[in-house]
Amino acid sequence: MLQIPSRRGLLFGTAAVGAGALLTACTSNESEDEKPAANQNQPAASDKPGKRVTIGFAGPQADHGWLNAINENAESRAKKYSDVTLEITEGANDTAAQIGQIETLINKKVDVLVILPADGKALTQVGLKAMRAGIPVINLDRVFNSPQAYRCYIGGDNYGMGLNAGHYIGEKLKDKKGAKVVELAGLDNLELTKQRTQGFDDALKNYPNISKVARQAADFTVESGQAKMAQLLQAQKQIDALWNHDDDQGVGALRAIEQAGRDEFLMVGGAGALSAFEAIKQDRGVLKATVLYPPTMAASAIDLARALGQGKGISGTAEFEIPASVTLYSAVVDKDNVDQYMATGFK
Repeated sequence: MLQIPSRRGLLFGTAAVGAGALLTACTSNESEDEKPAANQNQPAASDKPGKRVTIGFAGPQADHGWLNAINENAESRAKKYSDVTLEITEGANDTAAQIGQIETLINKKVDVLVILPADGKALTQVGLKAMRAGIPVINLDRVFNSPQAYRCYIGGDNYGMGLNAGHYIGEKLKDKKGAKVVELAGLDNLELTKQRTQGFDDALKNYPNISKVARQAADFTVESGQAKMAQLLQAQKQIDALWNHDDDQGVGALRAIEQAGRDEFLMVGGAGALSAFEAIKQDRGVLKATVLYPPTMAASAIDLARALGQGKGISGTAEFEIPASVTLYSAVVDKDNVDQYMATGFK
């Protein structure tokens, strides 16, 4: 059963929800006690077995800790339901290969497709093809160019990641005159990287005492994180904070920091790797927090696909249908709440 918890943090997250429910109107002479609940007869999805649903799942190659966690979350969630059959592809970073894998699932006539495209723009046409074939699509994380290519989008908040990282750092440094921060970004050719940077920059505008003095783009690998962080440290002899977009490349960044013998600043990571959680809990180094980009979204995508295949809504909402869009919240995890999130950390 899909549950989207409301978490309180530095800022509230946003979620766009598609309406379309036909609700029974109350007559004017009904008392408050007599009015029926809007969702009293809602056919909401539940854990109880229902109509069998075959879900096709297609994502990129799991060559990154977060992407591997996406696959694991999808598979483990599907096993929870006796009425779900999951058809999962090997995954591919090559656009043509992933399109071929999705077309195979279309030809198998699966009931619902969950697609995390390696490139949302490049795979829009195959999303449209599935929808036109009568197979509804749950678009996971990297959005297609056209809303006609999916029935529901669910993903993380890249702008919110940067925003919350910026506010966390800002609050820590708000009383420090002339504070300097640096940014270790991801791949600059990805829209998500631009969004994370924009959110961070917008947050820092609230703190006139803080300047971003340098930025390096890595590519989400340990090796790139180490190399690019070494360059930042060599160029900047004194910094007060680091915003690192990705906990995987953060492993390399931490190596470079240790090798340089630097510990005068605080570091905020991104995504929610188990290694980051453990370092935050130990509180022995510069890494003080990480901003979530939850791979649990894949489990929620399976919940949404199951509900969609069974023609049901989701528990906790009044509508008869699943939402058109769900954006997850990028919570900040530090030593005060890390235990709460430890079980969700990915390797």
